[in-house]
Amino acid sequence: MVTTITSNKPVRFGFLLLPNASLADFGIATEVLTRANQLAERRVYEFLPLSLSGEMVTMSNGLKMPVDLPLAHAPKLDALVVLADEVGIDISADELAKTINGQLTEQTALIGIGCGSYWLARAGLLSGQRATIHWQEINRLTEEFPDVIVSSNLFEMDSNRMSGAGGAATYDFMMALVAANLGHEFAAQLSEVFSMERLRPGNERQRIPLATRIGGSQPKLTEAVSLMEANIEEPLTTDDIAYYVGVSRRQLERLFKQYLGTVPSKYYLELRLNRARQLLQQTSKSIVQIGLACGFSSGPHFSSTYRSHFGITPREERAQRSNPGDGKA
Repeated sequence: MVTTITSNKPVRFGFLLLPNASLADFGIATEVLTRANQLAERRVYEFLPLSLSGEMVTMSNGLKMPVDLPLAHAPKLDALVVLADEVGIDISADELAKTINGQLTEQTALIGIGCGSYWLARAGLLSGQRATIHWQEINRLTEEFPDVIVSSNLFEMDSNRMSGAGGAATYDFMMALVAANLGHEFAAQLSEVFSMERLRPGNERQRIPLATRIGGSQPKLTEAVSLMEANIEEPLTTDDIAYYVGVSRRQLERLFKQYLGTVPSKYYLELRLNRARQLLQQTSKSIVQIGLACGFSSGPHFSSTYRSHFGITPREERAQRSNPGDGKA
């Protein structure tokens, strides 16, 4: 990975923009590097926008982005970031592989953002590595490249092969790189520049819509989960949920078991606990207030249930907020 900085030489990032790449991902990534330089009051990072041909790239929002160089003519890079927002763009995987391999050294970190990991896999550069991708393309990456260890995490750091899901996860990923380079205290200060209260670790899962996970053929199950999500503070009973969606309790339990591998009550409890965890990490509400907001009748009940599920108490979870961790999955 991009190693801890021990000299005044800037860490050089090259951003390879594939056709229709996300301008948001490019903007987030480069803004983190720019703001890190400003906070450090020195040029810790430098970056170059690149394309395969050296010509400007049409981004996902239709804007044309000028680049500095074609990738083949780029100077030595410490990290090469492949930015892609689609898997169906018309480029040659062989050409991509040849050009990237011409720039790699043993020390170069190779990073895919959004659908960038798909194109790195197409180029044969992720074999045996852990990787993630935007949730919409997880199944495709898994099916087409069985030699890649695919996760649904926000980002992955596997040696000098890394990947991020794109979108807001790009911020978390870049901040994890900064933390690895300049320390967690510096990253915490930098997150304040962005008015962000929490840095999400890499092993936090992407939120994948239920309809995507189970398909659109189970509207009763989707409706039941929506009811649970809308009634966190005052939980409904399983009988109530079954009544509101128009099925029997037994039918509802069968749907949950078949498609989600659990029973309604356990799924509901996990929803409430995950919401509590989010509030503990992202707000300053008291632990008692959070427990009540997530449907727990008392502080001790909330604490014991939370510890049984996550392995730590709510108080310990709150204490960890000041140290976001290293982001490794």
